[in-house]
Amino acid sequence: MSRVKGTRDTTSGSPTLDEVARVAGVSRATASRAINGGQRVSPRAQSSVDAAVRSLGYVPNPAARSLVTRRTDSIAVVVPEPDDRVFSDPFFAGTLRGVTRALNERDLQLVLLLAKPGETATRTLRYLTNRHVDGALVVSHHRDDGLAEQLARIDLPCVFGGRPWTSGEQVAYVDVDNTAGERMATEVLLERGCRRIGTIAGPSDMTAAEDRLAGWRQAMAAAGRSDDAVVHGDFTEAGGERAAEELLATHPDLDGIVVASDLMALGAMRVLQRLGRRVPDDVAVIGFDDLGVAERTTPPLTTVRQPVEQMAERATRLLLEQVDGRSRGHAMRVIIPPQLVRRQSA
Repeated sequence: MSRVKGTRDTTSGSPTLDEVARVAGVSRATASRAINGGQRVSPRAQSSVDAAVRSLGYVPNPAARSLVTRRTDSIAVVVPEPDDRVFSDPFFAGTLRGVTRALNERDLQLVLLLAKPGETATRTLRYLTNRHVDGALVVSHHRDDGLAEQLARIDLPCVFGGRPWTSGEQVAYVDVDNTAGERMATEVLLERGCRRIGTIAGPSDMTAAEDRLAGWRQAMAAAGRSDDAVVHGDFTEAGGERAAEELLATHPDLDGIVVASDLMALGAMRVLQRLGRRVPDDVAVIGFDDLGVAERTTPPLTTVRQPVEQMAERATRLLLEQVDGRSRGHAMRVIIPPQLVRRQSA
């Protein structure tokens, strides 16, 4: 008994590309092109193949699809940080949520690459050079990791979450205005009447930290205040504790502290509590991020919000435009204005 066109013998296993071509009434090559991107396929043939795929329940072979499209359908998020920081800092969780939201619309796979300095970074660069992904989003980068230059050299589509150290024309990025945000935070303490304001800055090899420090210095200079009370931390809670101990030992007269991240601010507030210094009565404190930590401090932390999820989603969409060939040759820079969130700590 012959089978009716459009049906298949369910005992023969998964449907094949040949069956799709037969049901659609096109050649095998046309069916392959239609399934894998639609290049050089007429609208009528494309419609027939799409209908055949639906009726047969055909699932393309990823390896065969990759050979045709030269695409992996995966995007890397490259994080040059130690594992423990990635899995403890809410910044990274927010970033991955934003990336995933954008990728899910395209049914693309996220690949997380933790590119710690040394052998791991070399292995990561080799992985990217071999084009195991279609593009890379780099976050939390450092001055010496060289990722911007290396990715430009291998011509892999890439976008940075945060301003990269290199100012090359080929580097796209999405960032919050860190300088304006920290200037805003410092001005809040000046308006409050704080006489001696210090800062716990982030790592000096990261642009976000340097931009925030610049904002603090700008506000202090505009007010005619000294900007000598500076200690660098590492954007972690423990680092904030260490930095606050050093800052308060050197400058015990501080009545205001601007901190470059909420996690470090949490550590600083713990030190102030141990020293018997009340927040905000004795020392007012302002953080930066607003990623869930600020609401849980005692008292709740005034902070500068950077919308990490929205930034990561925007950066991923810029990256996908590069992958699709819609924005190669010019680098987009998106700067998002910060927002002050007033709570009880200042």
